[in-house]
Amino acid sequence: MNRRTALGLGTVATAGTVLGAASPAAAAPGRGVAGPAPATPRQAAHRVTTSYQGESAHAGGNWQAYVSVVDPAGPLLVPVADEPDRRIEAYSVNKIAVAVAVLDKVDRGLLTLDQRIEVTEAIVVPGGDGIFSLDGAYPSSVTLGHVLANLLTVSDDTAVRLCGSVCPAAELNEILLGKGFPNTQVQPVANPYRFFLGTSTPRETHDLLRALVAGTLLAPTSTALVLRLLRAPVAYTDGVRRVMSSAERARVATKAGWFADARHEAGVIFDKAGAPVLTYALFADGQAGADNFGATHPAVAARARMGRHFLAAVDNLVGTGLVHRPAVQRPSNGG
Repeated sequence: MNRRTALGLGTVATAGTVLGAASPAAAAPGRGVAGPAPATPRQAAHRVTTSYQGESAHAGGNWQAYVSVVDPAGPLLVPVADEPDRRIEAYSVNKIAVAVAVLDKVDRGLLTLDQRIEVTEAIVVPGGDGIFSLDGAYPSSVTLGHVLANLLTVSDDTAVRLCGSVCPAAELNEILLGKGFPNTQVQPVANPYRFFLGTSTPRETHDLLRALVAGTLLAPTSTALVLRLLRAPVAYTDGVRRVMSSAERARVATKAGWFADARHEAGVIFDKAGAPVLTYALFADGQAGADNFGATHPAVAARARMGRHFLAAVDNLVGTGLVHRPAVQRPSNGG
């Protein structure tokens, strides 16, 4: 197993203080995560470390991760730093980065959310995840806003190609590089308007999310759009948000990526007022069940338990920075 979780309580790292707990081999799933909710950031971080080590060891395979907990009295606490700078295939987690690049062009007035994009049969990924491959009637026309909604909620594969039609691969990578993310890059192909979703590192994915919630990555309206989509009830719920109430799920902005034997997820947990309190980037591959893309896959099930543990660990804490209150979304009975 790849286990590089940083040990050494109080060691100073780039993003903050790196914390450690028992070695992964000695940890069991859920061990050390029961009891009253932690009252301090350091106690919360210790519980996050214990959960990650126990659950990732139980799931097996390879893990690379970076998790932080805010401490209003000091720098970020880093309870998990497991090969954080290893550049790996990010798969659909990089759809956040794609959306950031597209919305950067919106912020600069080069694109608009209400501009229409033609959906041709040729651009649809046959059998791909999402909505567009289910339509069965082409050509159709949708707004760029509709494309982004499908990209970040149901993780639509055709939405990637539609984004590429307005933000080609080379331009997309240049935007991300200019924002300080040299490892978070899509992979160009022969067609300049198409790309594979490319690579990132756990640390860069974490830092991108931190910049997003800090309001330094995009304009306020674009920031709000991304977070509203990642926190929506229809967004991914098999992993970190699985064992949560609807109100608790609204406190988590998350994006998963799955392909071949990889099962990734990255996101932000907010405090009860809407300030960010915990940021996670969890990348996993090599577990059993490569053909199982459901909630029972070992890595996905591990993330579901981690999510419950992470939320409980920070439930009594107060976040820092901008407050992002969730949009009120309730089921409708039509009419």
